[in-house]
Amino acid sequence: MASLQEPWLLETGNLKGCSKEIRHGRTAHNMSSSSLRKKSDLTLVSKVRFVMLRQFLTNLQEVILGTKLSVLFPAVPLAIVAQCYGFGRPWVFALSLLGLTPLAERISFLTEQIAYYTGPTVGGMLNATCGNATELIIAIFALSQHKIDVVKYSLLGSVLSNLLLVLGTSLFCGGIANLRREQKYDRRQADVNSLLLLLALLCHSLPLLFRLSGASAALTADPTLQLSRASSIVMLIAYISYLVFQLFTHRQLFEAQEESEDDDGVSEEEPVIGFWSGFIWLVGMTAVIALLSEYVVGTIEDASNSWGISVSFISIILLPIVGNAAEHAGAIIFAFKNKLDISLGVALGSATQISMFVVPLCIVVAWILGIKMDLNFNLLETGSLALSIIAVAFTLQDGTSHYLKGLVLLLLYIVIGACFFVLKTPLSNGIDTVIGA
Repeated sequence: MASLQEPWLLETGNLKGCSKEIRHGRTAHNMSSSSLRKKSDLTLVSKVRFVMLRQFLTNLQEVILGTKLSVLFPAVPLAIVAQCYGFGRPWVFALSLLGLTPLAERISFLTEQIAYYTGPTVGGMLNATCGNATELIIAIFALSQHKIDVVKYSLLGSVLSNLLLVLGTSLFCGGIANLRREQKYDRRQADVNSLLLLLALLCHSLPLLFRLSGASAALTADPTLQLSRASSIVMLIAYISYLVFQLFTHRQLFEAQEESEDDDGVSEEEPVIGFWSGFIWLVGMTAVIALLSEYVVGTIEDASNSWGISVSFISIILLPIVGNAAEHAGAIIFAFKNKLDISLGVALGSATQISMFVVPLCIVVAWILGIKMDLNFNLLETGSLALSIIAVAFTLQDGTSHYLKGLVLLLLYIVIGACFFVLKTPLSNGIDTVIGA
């Protein structure tokens, strides 16, 4: 056993990751992602005589082959080859989406590995900023190309996917698998997330209502844009307060239930790679995600024209489903095990992070870049978001669950998906402008 631990022992000098404090600090997001990991067999690697080579092979096996989604990694080089050699742009789009799936799960794995050395608080901060790295990077690249509608559609789709698809599937599958047992969860965490989602909904609704009222028609300045920027700052302040609440003052509400080794087949008692290895892999995979995100943004309209599917449907439905497939699958697996607190933590936590952090951050980044992006997601999109948040709040109000609740949320998602499937509105060019001098 000592020989297997040697690479990261040599790299870091000591191990701080075996303490109960860090293990108890794992979030629902980490627990969900760990359900898709598999234990690596390091027997052959341990026989390599050169220390540096043995360390590299150990990291390679743990990072690349340590997930059940490793079969999708070939899509990454295939997407790069397809882009470089001028293959059909819809193929570049599809391969890039497939390649983002395992990369998103590995980002969660690497942040958790780093958290073993930094402690649960810093690990929680890493998870709070990297938990939805894929959506954030895609949004930043879409902003840089002035594709404001793609940004709004993709972020709205991530929230709807987490609230209706992930939560609905988890409640439905958990209810079917536990028909003879009452499923319960801690309402306190759900109440906190629901409250923040309602705040986000208010910040999204006011610019829309302000514009519909015609109050800004006679003014030279755009008060809707100013209101959106002010609301974004308020949302970021609320999200920082939420992090303090989650990581310091009320950490016990957000601690994930403990899993035994037999449940996953993966021991989480100690890190499997060193701190600097984890950091380097995290930077490298983030760069690859950025590259594939650029491919996705650049080819989404070509894929839409080739497949005969609207950009709104691809952005709101397909992007979130594929990009968050690993996280979604983990939430469903824990629902099967009657661990709804973890499933709710994944679905509601991700929806809250997108609404209260990623969306306002994109508004601020657009502001810095001189791009006119506001919180007005239009009437249909904002209405869909409002009804989804209200439906989820009603669904989670009593602290118990059954399969019918999950089925209703899934049917809501299907109806919204059908709505955007038949919606053929082209991308707007009117809002994709740069502020002049």
